[in-house]
Formats: sequence, C-alpha cells, structure tokens
Amino acid sequence: MSFSSFGNKFTQHSGITQLMDDLNDGIRGGDDVLMLGGGNPAAIPEIQQIFQDKLQQLNESGELINALSNYDGPQGKDTFLNALATLFSDLYGWGISSKNIALTNGSQTAFFYLFNLFAGKQQNGQHKKVMFPLAPEYIGYADATLDENVFIANKPNIEDIGEGLFKYRVDFENLNVTDDIGLICVSRPTNPTGNVITDNEVIKLDAIAKQNGIPLIIDNAYGTPFPNIIFEDVTPIWNDNIILCLSLSKLGLPGARCGIVIANEKTIQAMTNLSGIIALSPGSIGPELALPFVQDKSILAMSKDIVRPFYQQRAQYAVHLLQSLIKVPGFKIHKPEGAIFLWLWFEGLPISSQELYQRLKQQGVLIVPGHYFFPGLEEDWPHAHECIRMNYSQSQRDVTKGIEIIAKEINAIYKYPAEK
Repeated sequence: MSFSSFGNKFTQHSGITQLMDDLNDGIRGGDDVLMLGGGNPAAIPEIQQIFQDKLQQLNESGELINALSNYDGPQGKDTFLNALATLFSDLYGWGISSKNIALTNGSQTAFFYLFNLFAGKQQNGQHKKVMFPLAPEYIGYADATLDENVFIANKPNIEDIGEGLFKYRVDFENLNVTDDIGLICVSRPTNPTGNVITDNEVIKLDAIAKQNGIPLIIDNAYGTPFPNIIFEDVTPIWNDNIILCLSLSKLGLPGARCGIVIANEKTIQAMTNLSGIIALSPGSIGPELALPFVQDKSILAMSKDIVRPFYQQRAQYAVHLLQSLIKVPGFKIHKPEGAIFLWLWFEGLPISSQELYQRLKQQGVLIVPGHYFFPGLEEDWPHAHECIRMNYSQSQRDVTKGIEIIAKEINAIYKYPAEK
C-alpha cells in the first residue's frame, strides 16, 4: 500500500504533531507530567463556572440538543455571525455585516484554507509564498499547505530592553516582498514569544500588502477584544485587505473548535465554499454557547476583567521566578506582552534546544524547542536553537515545579555557579 503525494506530506512527523502528542501524553500522565509545552489555556474557575451555568441553561431549554441535532450552514451559525458583526461594528466602526465573517472548525482549519487560497501553485504556473515578516512564528503554520516550499520568513531586529528582557521588532529595511509572495501573515500577540507588534508596524505591513496587491492576515487568537490576553494598549485594525482571525479557544473553549475569520466578502464566500466541500459545516456548540455573551457584549467584560488579569499575573510570577533561579550569562526572556507563553533565550547554549527538550522531558517537564518556530527561514540561524517556549498558564504548583527543574538543568549545563 502506498500513499499519494498528499498522504506522504501530511502523514510525516511535524512540530505541531509532536506538540499535540506531548499535550495528550501530559493529560494521560496526570500529576507526574508538568505540561509547560502545549497551548492548552488555563482552567480559570470563574470562566468555567460561567460556561457551565450557560450549558445547563441551554440543556434545560432544549437549545443544546437542538444545536447538536442540526447542521449549520457552511459559513457558520447565522445568529452568531450577525452578533459578531454587530459587536465589531459597534466597537470599532468597521461597518461589517455577517457577509464579512465565516466560522471554521478551529483556527488551524482557517489557516489551512487561507494559506492554500492565496499561496502555492497558481493557475498561470507561478508558485506563490506565504511571508512571515517577523520570525519566530506559530508552530502550526509550518505544515498547513498542500505544496512544498511555500513559506519565507524575515529575521527580526532584537532589542535589549533591560532587566533581563528583550523584544523582537520587524526589520523593515530587510523586508523584501517580491512578486512571488501571495500573502503576508503575522500573529498579534505572537505565539510563541508573547510579542505584540505595534500599531505602527501593523500600519506599515498593511501598506506594503496593499502596494503588492496581496492580503495581510493577522492572527488574533489571543488578542483583543476577546480573549484579550494582551498586555499592551493596541488599536485593532481591519479593512478590505486585512484578514483578521480570532478564536474561542483561548477564552476557555479549545474543545469547541471554533475559529472566526473576518475578511472581505469575496474571501468569506471562498471560505464558505471550502467549508462546505471539506467539512459540510463548522461545529455548532461553540457558537451556541458563546452567542448570548456576544449578543449582550458581556464577552468583553469576561475577557477584560477575568481572563486578562489572570494571565498577566501568571506571566509576572513566572518571569520573576525564572529570573530569580537562572543567573547564567546570556539568559533573557522576551518581554511578555500577551499570549500564554514565555520565550526563553539562552544565548550561547552549549547544547541545542532539541536536546534540552529531551533532557527536560525525561524529568517530566514538557516545553517546546525553539527551532520549530522558524518556518521559511532560509538560513540555519543559531538563535533558533538557543530558545524554548514555555506555557505559563498551568497551575502555580506546576509552573513553579517546572521552572525549578528547568533552572536546575540550565545551571548544570552552564556549570553555574562557575566551578573554581
């Protein structure tokens, strides 16, 4: 038995597969495994109670079984689309309608659709690429295209901002958008680093995309207005040339698999057609559960007053603990500006981040080695092998214990304190 080219490409091992396998192993491993690697959001008691109460109401009213018993259209639940359009128009004055929004079975599905819509082999034989203007970027992008050699990435400028922190910035001087680029994609906040590109950087990227007649995709899975895991003041930006992607996952509903795409009507119609062919329709439970919170806009207060403070406190705690335990030269943390991860840089690391991952895994700590987050980078950059991603959203006990093990291993690798 042999597989097709499609089969051979999508059955091979990948970074995102390793990450999800580790996450599943961590869940099965119980208290013996410290899950600081995957992207599972925290179980915030207040948020879980809100959703539990709403699920009970939906069940008692019969709306839950009704949602489970019927297909939505391939674009997604109409009432949810209308509520989202009203929410964003009222908040930002974008003037969008339900024709500008499509739902997908999670953001990963949305990016598979979008990358293959705008990149890869074209009808005229040209091969278009996805450009990441600021590497590192999300691990799940790397294998989301039918064709090979679809990604190209731009190395960042690295700014030392003091207090053991650094920040990535877009290197516009070396950002070369050639005619083989089909779209530009950036996450805000960025998974894995917690970086938030500035309003000025977004405006510049939007202008570059327009000049080249290509869309700018902004992955807003952690951003504002929900789930609002963003610790910088930013202005959400959207126009006909921007494709904005959101999700219910990091609000606390990853199992609902509900991605949200806001784009021009032509793109949404294309997404709808793809959804009908590939999935029939997106799932109904996430939209049904979140609908009342979008309609009455309480999703904004949930995000601002519960979700954001929870993660900001967790980030501050983890940074403080890491800096108090790891004193080796060259250790820096990317400034945590959002998302649910810390990006740790061990400049001059004597071993690769992959080997560090293996050593920590043997001690029951799951992190993600940094080299997976540089899809499309044409050179083998040593910096990529000196970084790891750490999820700080788990229980304080797990984060504390995990950081203690990471610090002990790092200090041993660097022989710190220095041997006399």
